[in-house]
Amino acid sequence: MPEPVPEAKPAEDGLPADGENQSTSLSGLFVEKPAENVVAVAGSDVTFVAKVDASTLTRKPTMKWLKGKWLDLCSKAGKHLQFKETYDRNTKIYTYEMKIIKVVAGDAGGYRCEVTAKDKCDSSTFEISVEAAQQENQADILSAFKRADAGEDEGDLDFSALLKATKKKKKQKEEPEIDVWELLKNAHPSEYEKIAFQYGITDLRGMLKRLKKMKEVQKPSEAFLKRLETCYSVEKGKKIVMSCEVLDPNVQVKWLKNGQEIKPSAKYVMEANGNIRTLTINKSNLSDDAAYECVVGEDKCSTEVYVKEPPITITKLMDDYHVVVGERVEFEIEVSEEGAHVMWSFEDQEITKDSSKFRFKKDGKKHTLIIQEATLDDAGMYHAWTNGGHTKGELEVEEKELEVLQDIADLTVRATDQAVFKCEVSDDKVTGKWFKDGVEVLPSERIKMTHTGRFHRLIIDDVKPEDAGDYTFVPDGYALSLSAKLNFLEIKIDYVPRQDPPKIHLDTTGNMVSQNTIIVVAGNKLRLDVEITGEPAPTVVWSKGEQAVVATEGRVRVESRKDMSCFVIEGAERNDEGNYTICVTNPAGEDKAMLFIKIVDVPDPPENVKCTGVGEDCATIVWEPPKFDGGAPIKGYLMERKKKGSSRWTKLNFDVYEPTTYEAKRMIEGILYEMRVFAVNSIGLSQPSLNSKPFMPIAPTSEPTRLTVHDVTDSTCSLRWLAPEKIGAGGLDGYVIEYCKEGGTEWVAANTDLWEKQGFVVRGLPVGEKINFRVVAVNIAGRSPPATLSQPVTIREVVEHPKIRLPRELRTKYIRKVGEKINLTIPFQGKPHPVATWLKDGQPVDPKMVNVRNTNVDSIFFIRSAEREHSGTYELVLKIENMEDRAAINIRIIEKAGPPVNVRVTDVWGFNAALEWEPPKDDGNCEVTGYTIQKADMKTKEWFTVYEHNRRTNCTVSDLIMGNEYMFRVYSENLCGLSEEPRMSKNTAVIPKTGLELKQAAFKEKDMACPPKFTQPLVDRSVVAGYSTAISCSVRGFPKPKIVWMKNKMIIGEDPKFLMQNNQGVLTLNIRKPSTFDAGKYCCMAVNDLGQDAVECKLDVRVAIEPENK
Repeated sequence: MPEPVPEAKPAEDGLPADGENQSTSLSGLFVEKPAENVVAVAGSDVTFVAKVDASTLTRKPTMKWLKGKWLDLCSKAGKHLQFKETYDRNTKIYTYEMKIIKVVAGDAGGYRCEVTAKDKCDSSTFEISVEAAQQENQADILSAFKRADAGEDEGDLDFSALLKATKKKKKQKEEPEIDVWELLKNAHPSEYEKIAFQYGITDLRGMLKRLKKMKEVQKPSEAFLKRLETCYSVEKGKKIVMSCEVLDPNVQVKWLKNGQEIKPSAKYVMEANGNIRTLTINKSNLSDDAAYECVVGEDKCSTEVYVKEPPITITKLMDDYHVVVGERVEFEIEVSEEGAHVMWSFEDQEITKDSSKFRFKKDGKKHTLIIQEATLDDAGMYHAWTNGGHTKGELEVEEKELEVLQDIADLTVRATDQAVFKCEVSDDKVTGKWFKDGVEVLPSERIKMTHTGRFHRLIIDDVKPEDAGDYTFVPDGYALSLSAKLNFLEIKIDYVPRQDPPKIHLDTTGNMVSQNTIIVVAGNKLRLDVEITGEPAPTVVWSKGEQAVVATEGRVRVESRKDMSCFVIEGAERNDEGNYTICVTNPAGEDKAMLFIKIVDVPDPPENVKCTGVGEDCATIVWEPPKFDGGAPIKGYLMERKKKGSSRWTKLNFDVYEPTTYEAKRMIEGILYEMRVFAVNSIGLSQPSLNSKPFMPIAPTSEPTRLTVHDVTDSTCSLRWLAPEKIGAGGLDGYVIEYCKEGGTEWVAANTDLWEKQGFVVRGLPVGEKINFRVVAVNIAGRSPPATLSQPVTIREVVEHPKIRLPRELRTKYIRKVGEKINLTIPFQGKPHPVATWLKDGQPVDPKMVNVRNTNVDSIFFIRSAEREHSGTYELVLKIENMEDRAAINIRIIEKAGPPVNVRVTDVWGFNAALEWEPPKDDGNCEVTGYTIQKADMKTKEWFTVYEHNRRTNCTVSDLIMGNEYMFRVYSENLCGLSEEPRMSKNTAVIPKTGLELKQAAFKEKDMACPPKFTQPLVDRSVVAGYSTAISCSVRGFPKPKIVWMKNKMIIGEDPKFLMQNNQGVLTLNIRKPSTFDAGKYCCMAVNDLGQDAVECKLDVRVAIEPENK
């Protein structure tokens, strides 16, 4: 059988001694599989569990536990091996368990669990290694080497287990591959154990059994005329037919698979046709890879079936990736079948599942290779391989650049106030450290550091003089630093008169880019703290334009503190931009200040993205700048593209691109793409533009090939050419034919519309001029390079001698039957156009009898219905001025010949009669090829053919019946067939009687007696208790045999529970509502005077399982 697809290895190689299983990667029907590698301690118990999801299955699945390749462990169930099956109705999951009681060294080796359900199949392989217990008694050492696969009949020692245990302790040296089969076939049997020890054979007995089959010479069989082939090979899903030939056409055969009898079904069809016995397996799968036997009595013939898996093709190819350092990469492909094995490789190195950098994902037919965080070392070509396909994709990784969106501003803070340093970078995942005067700042109760999205803040509460200094923020992993200065403001208290005019103290640092102008990024918070002085405390009024801002709560509000007024805008918006006024008044005076708040934002997306031109692997994209630049100049643009129907966008550039025209490259011809563009300013990245209309990179075709001049006249030139060698995905729409006078540069198109054919006649050319010609192929991508003649063509007709090209079949006698149509086309050549004339026997043909149509290149000779008078010699005369050519055609019109003349019987002797006749007067205008002679008895008048195609004018008719009188008739035969009428013989032939005696053979009556013989055996049954059932068979024999039914070798009497029926040899035993007591072996015996015969079967009665309470 083909080996299963390799599965993912479990996280740990070992398994505890109590047999607790570990889950492996899942595929197909299994939802849980046994662990791949199990290490068990000798003497302990090990349990293996497999679970199958039956929610999508139409019938109950069948589970097999196998050791090695063929050994079915279910037949070995007993004290050592135990099997269990349970079903959960809620989850619709079958759970299968195999428990090995007191593991011994002989249990080591490879195992396989195989589940089948109708046309579905799945399998899982696992390996068992047995370790010796830490404390072992010398007396029990032999028990470790008893046969593991014998169940209760463990028998004597199994030295193969001893060899396995010894093999386990020795380390393998790397040796070249050796064919163990060849070693065993050529070795003496005494060397088998040594070879098994040397090469680690774990299933020596199984190999020796198969080796015996390979070595044994097939003896002449008494039951088989032709045996099965030695092996059969079939592709998965196909039908396979195995046939053999038996000696007895009535013999019954049994078909076995791995030693188990095959029952007829829709999958296994058994046929008997004469001596041929056929087994057909429909829709073969991996479970059909097995050994098969055809059994006739004690004789049998065997074969092996190998099921080949079809090649797995890749239906969705791998895409290229262009990412920056740290981004996630997913290479995804789709294959033709679920559960397929896909091998991944980077450059020339295979990627294994042990690698911590790569992850593998399987989802049905989809297979994905995942790189969580790409690095520069990951750039290169990645490959995916199956047994029937290959694809590759390129990964490009660029160093990631960090962009500063908001720098740190210098602060001037008074004692006990709060100082907040804030900056914004382009990557929200970047971390960093804060430094003061080169020393890292550590968090404390007064100093806090926060990181929220792209914003990094350093907050200092209760500012003290020692906090003044230079503060720096350094992002991790980048050669970048942001610095600002903290100034401590000392408060000096001077004598202030009771009345002091109000004064507005604006801080011109921080957000102010110029005098009284503040720039705020949209979405950010603006808090403007304005110091107010004056005595008494002045009244503060904020206004935007003419409208006063009086709200103390909400998004835009005014907060008042002692000697300070705070203007706050939460989440700045574009309509917050404008001129703001702060006015303070008290009895001593008034002060005003004007502020302009400018809101900056990311720009609007670019508009009208479209493709203006395409090439073979490139396209030109243009767009318009965004209507609103966000209040900051546009720095450039970023472009992305994707295949139509895909959701994965690929970045085309990482550095901003300033122009509004971009040429995208490295595309695949014939694939539809879409583009989108982002605008970038100092604030950030805009939303993407609307997708462009789908476009396809295509290229013009190559130039047409083999451009030649076919014909030239005084005003025309006929050109011929072939299609371009390279057409591409854009196809071919047509051709443009152009011409130009020698020495000129202006090319004139000879055709207004595209010409699809590969030949063209250019008309209206001046006589005697030398003209250059060229042909251009056109498709959706434009014009191809032109195909040009190597030298100019002189427009002048050339005189050519007339030449008749008579077809080969007309060079001999042309024969047709009367009434048939004659249509002859005689091609010719010559320049200028020749004149064609037809003659018959030297005279012009009669147009009433023959139709003639002449063209410039041929002459057509036509007769609608041929008559014998049309026979004769016809001559075609071709003339050009004083030159001519002639060709003669001999036409013969034939019909059926007349009957022979003077048919007569010339002699009669014994049972014979001699006939003679003369040829017919009318031979039908062709040679008489033979005669057909028929005879008829004067009593019945029924005609029988005696001879056909008789070439002579006489014959002898034999085997005539004595005492009868015969008459004869003869038909003439030529190429048209037999003559319409025969010629009757003038006289008859009489065969006289002679004395004869009839002796009849004695009648022998056939002996019909035969001993009883069952033609259809009993079949093993498994029934549910309480449901009536029946078993049946069929028998033949004469005299009619007596039928006896027995259960467990006890004759069944007149028990009302059993009903016995015999309908013309079909025997049926009906069992009414059987119980578990009725289970056992049933036997049917037929007895008559000539002998007896018996068949038996096994009846299992199982108790119905009550539904579980939900």
